Amino acid sequence: MQTKKEGVVDLIPATRTTWLVLSMLVASSHLGATAQNWPTRPIEMIIPYAAGGGVDIVGRAVAGSLSEQFGQSVAVVNRDGAGGTLGFNVLASATPDGYTLGAGPTTPITSSPYLIKGVRYQADSFDYICQVFENVFAIAVEPGSRFNSAKDLFAAATANPGRLNYGHAGHGSIPHLSVENLAEALKLKFQPAPFRGDPPMLAVMLKGDLDFGVPSLASIRGQNFRVLAVFDDERHPTLPDVPTAKELGVATSVPPGYNGIYAPKGLPSQVRKALQDACSKAVQNDTVARAIGNTGQVVRYLTGGQFEARTAADFTFKGELIRRLGLAGQ
Repeated sequence: MQTKKEGVVDLIPATRTTWLVLSMLVASSHLGATAQNWPTRPIEMIIPYAAGGGVDIVGRAVAGSLSEQFGQSVAVVNRDGAGGTLGFNVLASATPDGYTLGAGPTTPITSSPYLIKGVRYQADSFDYICQVFENVFAIAVEPGSRFNSAKDLFAAATANPGRLNYGHAGHGSIPHLSVENLAEALKLKFQPAPFRGDPPMLAVMLKGDLDFGVPSLASIRGQNFRVLAVFDDERHPTLPDVPTAKELGVATSVPPGYNGIYAPKGLPSQVRKALQDACSKAVQNDTVARAIGNTGQVVRYLTGGQFEARTAADFTFKGELIRRLGLAGQ
């Protein structure tokens, strides 16, 4: 029977442990070096909506600024579909190395998980780089409408419960939630009519077939629609005479569309900081400010931490509202 020599018994296990530790240290060192050298190749920015819209226009302007700052191409890829969830699903599952970013509104993050089955992410599935602007929605009517103010509209709704119809951008969208939340607060009842975005809704409004619509201010910029109220905490700088929903008696209104830059959860700290610093500079860029202004909105910058906290709060608020209105999972 062979016996192990003294001093040799622990040699092999110790050697294996040593190699394992060394391998981990080498891997960690490699990741750290990669993060420190980032970016060394082109970056992809996913926009979860079709090309040509306001989100796309602003996203491309931000991508251009990031490209200038980092000296690397930032290629925009439009991954539209399923109300923005397709693009965010792709972003959430990407490698968190700083080479895949996303740009767009938080709505697919804060509302869609409650509304659409198969959404594979939650609000904490992303790193938040910064908020760039807010997409404000409004109650609007066509030029020949009999309603000259929100009070006129609400008086008609009180006298005719469920008879007035309105157009919105789809089930569970911010316009849809905004009106239903307002109706609940003011004890009114309207008949919702969903559309696939603002353009087809506005066309029907101009024909006089809708009592009112809830478009983005960006969609009606330069057009002859009468705006009766805005869904925001403050009056919009381009419409200083138009009241907010809060002024009209809605204590807690649905927030506007928060739009910003995101990354998959788990970015190296150096990369996250570099992106957040670059994003703060991008919103000061004239091209970016002009792109936002051309959509009828204004720059509303928030740091990554502020943007994340605001999105988390909105995620909770939207979940409670959607369940209360009986809209979940339809």
